[in-house]
Amino acid sequence: MSRAAALHTISKKTPLERIKRWCRILWQQRALVALCLIPLAVVVLFQYVPMYGVLIAFKKYKPKKGVWGSAWLDPWYKNFQEFFNNVNCEHIITQTIKVGVLSLLFTYPMPIILALMLNEVRSKWFKRSVQTISYLPHFISIVVICSMLNTFGSLDGLFNNIRVIFGLERVNMNAGTAYFMPMFIGSAIWQGVGWGSIIYLSALSNVDTSLYDVANIDGANRFQKIRHICLPAILPTTTVVLILNTGNIFTQDYTKILLMMNETNRMDLEVISTYVYRMGIQDGRFEFATAVNLFVSLVSLILVVGTNYVVRFIDPEQSIW
Repeated sequence: MSRAAALHTISKKTPLERIKRWCRILWQQRALVALCLIPLAVVVLFQYVPMYGVLIAFKKYKPKKGVWGSAWLDPWYKNFQEFFNNVNCEHIITQTIKVGVLSLLFTYPMPIILALMLNEVRSKWFKRSVQTISYLPHFISIVVICSMLNTFGSLDGLFNNIRVIFGLERVNMNAGTAYFMPMFIGSAIWQGVGWGSIIYLSALSNVDTSLYDVANIDGANRFQKIRHICLPAILPTTTVVLILNTGNIFTQDYTKILLMMNETNRMDLEVISTYVYRMGIQDGRFEFATAVNLFVSLVSLILVVGTNYVVRFIDPEQSIW
């Protein structure tokens, strides 16, 4: 029977027959189904069940009454309206975009560059040593890293000692916002470049070595091998990572920003995540913080879908869906 005939036969089956067919397939694959039940239950329990909490954004939430017992807002978009009417709303959104875009531009390509460089190293012990050293910062707590930044950025800290060597004056890098972005992004690169390169090194390890032999015969240099062999090999991985990281532009690590804040820069460094923390946890306005965070989630979804659409327009084979 041809494929078209088989599809036509399946399409003629009644809904009851289709259900029986699927049940029979599930029973035949019961071992695989059993393996999937636990992770499926975890996803449903911790990802989908808590979604009913977004109703708080549209209610006069009272912890004593609970989510369902609290009254609805009138109008339902009152919390969103309050956020966008806030005098600091424009500054908060602008600062969030600034931090997110700059972080993406500088932190995204660094693991790719490191993976390509390590892939060209022939000495195994040197390659493993660099990998180990670059992985270690990933396991350092954000609190410790921020403590290091605050210490190094002080007047008698390491960064100012380096400035003195080059004939520059000592400045308090922790005061104001002049040195916030270099310290924030630089520490993010230092902490994540090694760990982020693992996935690219794995992709490069699957490249057929015969391609390098053919390139050697053709007289290709190292840069040509990287361009025509290595980059195409990791292109699907880099594309997926880019699409997912684009969705994180509005959801930066607020813990790190909070720990880098002080009285001289608190208002200037405010981003949406820190604003949500301050309004929800410190001020106890759970419904307002939920509304703002729901807005962030919607924007992040639009960014992911939009980036995937652009990728699909450029190269349909590289898009996620």
